[in-house]
Amino acid sequence: MNDLLQRAVDAHGGLSRWNQLKTVRASLAITGTIWQLKGRPDVLKDVSIEAELHQERLTTHFNSQGKRTVFEPNRITIETETGQVLESRGDPRSAFRGHTQQTPWGDMHVAYFSSYALWNYLTIPFLYTYPGFVTEELAPWEENGEQWRTLKVIVPDSIASHSREQSVYFGPDALLRRHEYTVDVMGGVSGLNYATNYRNVDGIVVPMKRRVYATDANKHKISEPVLVAIDLRDISFSDGK
Repeated sequence: MNDLLQRAVDAHGGLSRWNQLKTVRASLAITGTIWQLKGRPDVLKDVSIEAELHQERLTTHFNSQGKRTVFEPNRITIETETGQVLESRGDPRSAFRGHTQQTPWGDMHVAYFSSYALWNYLTIPFLYTYPGFVTEELAPWEENGEQWRTLKVIVPDSIASHSREQSVYFGPDALLRRHEYTVDVMGGVSGLNYATNYRNVDGIVVPMKRRVYATDANKHKISEPVLVAIDLRDISFSDGK
């Protein structure tokens, strides 16, 4: 683990504490203009999730709707809350071939995209210590009157994520400030994801608010519109005991 990743992991709670934990639960609202572009406004406005921390698996409960989705990288299911499978799809990423930012989405598209994205967000930066990840520190970045250290990340094929190459930026306190990527399932559009409103939850330091923006040619954010807004209302971790 290089120096920057070590500092970031320590600032977010430390690898020892992370490895004691097994699962995360959260209630949250996910909004923003991307859902309108996809023809799905408010589809994730009131959801709850539970996820494994050391394998890519996440369940989303659509509150008051009596249904849930279960995500793994190679399979998505839509179920009733009693476990009756309503629909399933293997190799869900293949259903995005030819998509652009404006391509409408069905329930399966929403489930796959939101699930892998949330799982990645909730496990950063500890995720980058998992087998197969390659990291390298790049030149620092100036923003908001601060100098942010930059970590280039190569994501292994075994992990569903926005893109194979990403960059994450950490502030002077070594907390995540910004996450930069392209979204392959939307035809490679760029995104800048900002993490704020940190809280210590069960020994893990978590951003309760994320905002995703488009980027200009110089990698600066375009402040309007907000493409995706993620607001955590409650979150807790468990050691599975």
